[in-house]
Amino acid sequence: MADRLGAPAAGSDGPTDHGSRGPGRVLVALYGTFALAAGARAAVQLATQFDEAPVAYLLSAFSAVVYLVATIGLARGGRGGRRTAVVAVLVELVGVLVVGTLSLLDRQAFPDATVWSVYGQGYGFIPLVLPVLGLLWLRHLAELDAAPPDEQDPGAA
Repeated sequence: MADRLGAPAAGSDGPTDHGSRGPGRVLVALYGTFALAAGARAAVQLATQFDEAPVAYLLSAFSAVVYLVATIGLARGGRGGRRTAVVAVLVELVGVLVVGTLSLLDRQAFPDATVWSVYGQGYGFIPLVLPVLGLLWLRHLAELDAAPPDEQDPGAA
């Protein structure tokens, strides 16, 4: 039954739908939460305090877009969704590392914190850990899809 609730989306381009369970759902929820949190924070800051720290607030808005794209890629699944998620998560990791380092080296450049400042310190360092977990999960999904069907364990994902 192709239209049953919870079935893989029509046109799914992967042999299985491993990402819709367990850790995949947790990652989608985390990325969605961060997209919402960073987006709301950036919207308020840009609307009310833009002149105080425009770079920091624009970086928060950019991070919200990155989190949203990662959420969509992870939720979509399949090869195309995973490719989208990998690009977004890599951009996130580079952003966290670059902004985190710059915010430590030049505090004047970031008079107000961003999501990625000091490697996500204001968010319990989750912005630093999340892309690593995301990349590990995406690699795991790619390995599952590459394995012959008789070696895939649907209960393991």
